[in-house]
Amino acid sequence: MNIVLLSGGSGTRLWPLSNETMSKQFLKLLVNEKGEKESMVQRVFRQLKETGIGDNVLIATSKSQTEAIKSQLGDEIDLVIEPERRNTFPAILLASAYLKYIKKVSDDESVIFIPVDPYVENIYFENLHKIDKAINESNYEIVLMGIEPTYPSEKYGYIICDKTDDEVKRVIKFQEKPDLETAQKLLKEGAYWNASVFGFKLKYIMNILYKNISINSFEELCDRFSELNKNSFDYEVVEKASSIGVVPYKGEWKDLGTWNTLTEEMPDSHGNVITGEGNENVSVINVTDRPVVVLGMKDAVIVSSAEGVLVSDKNKSSYLKPYVENLNDRPLYEKRRWGEYRVLETSEHSGIKTLTKHLTIEKDKSISLQLHHHKDVVWTIIEGEGELILNDQTKTIKVGDVVSIKKETKYKVSAIKDLHIIETQIGEVLDEEDIERFDYE
Repeated sequence: MNIVLLSGGSGTRLWPLSNETMSKQFLKLLVNEKGEKESMVQRVFRQLKETGIGDNVLIATSKSQTEAIKSQLGDEIDLVIEPERRNTFPAILLASAYLKYIKKVSDDESVIFIPVDPYVENIYFENLHKIDKAINESNYEIVLMGIEPTYPSEKYGYIICDKTDDEVKRVIKFQEKPDLETAQKLLKEGAYWNASVFGFKLKYIMNILYKNISINSFEELCDRFSELNKNSFDYEVVEKASSIGVVPYKGEWKDLGTWNTLTEEMPDSHGNVITGEGNENVSVINVTDRPVVVLGMKDAVIVSSAEGVLVSDKNKSSYLKPYVENLNDRPLYEKRRWGEYRVLETSEHSGIKTLTKHLTIEKDKSISLQLHHHKDVVWTIIEGEGELILNDQTKTIKVGDVVSIKKETKYKVSAIKDLHIIETQIGEVLDEEDIERFDYE
């Protein structure tokens, strides 16, 4: 059984903490049984290991999320990186081709795709064994997981099945997100929520890939990735399949994609927060150094970060997306494998742009050997000590040193002690993608 986690999305409904690089699945706002903070992806990976299926896992993701994944799960995690974001249909085909051509997985092995961020009990992952069994012992082309609904929801798609008591039920039809009246009828009919869990034999999905593009290697698919339809896997494959089974899941299942649902599963306050009298059902998250004081609020969520400040009624917070999706998409804070950075200031004069960051490189960690093609960089060391490689020269850097790094210059820095650097980027184009890396240590 091969497990693939689909990690995508920018999580605009969790603004101002979630962005292109730090999507909702990486926010460390949950608390595990030991009282330690963890993210959604860390929780899912922990549960996979607890249920004995965490050793053969692949994550399908975008380039912008690789640093966050490796920072939270380690460098050894197996990733397949999409050349561009093109929805779940191309992502699943790409990951399947990676399994076949790079991992040499047999065509007869089962593959199960699940979202990277479900908030569920461990039995959810134990159910994957039932899906694997159904893939190998039944005639179903695709096997899904259906969530037993707890209320009539307009937010989810529904799966309508036969009325048997079989462990795997036959799917009759699908219903897209319904109105409330239709959702109530679907619950009475015993319909399930669609959990976006897809299982099949590798050869099934590879045959679909070959019908779309004739390829002979994973690299060839990467080069032609943009030719695949930018559509959902449900629309392109599931709704066209002739024989589909569903394994029911009866347990806790939540989509923590909005503040009103996420705050149900996290502490009432996070960070430098002072709450006074008169607060009722209030959640406050502060990831800045500035204090946040809250008095006399009711049914509210308050979030303060470098990206902005959100003050919202909890129920209204689920309608946040259209108000923030057109805001500046450059992340002002990012957690990386080597530490973190915060954007302090941006400016432009006579066509020349400057961007100032505070970099924190943790002791014994390194920024990879790299160069920039379009910008110069000036570093001022304000705390700590490190070793700098600048082209062919190596030297120690310490508090008070100023380092000038011209474009097309290879450089790398390793922290001997926690290293704090004020970085100023200067150029006509200050794109985060303007990095050519030569190692990934």
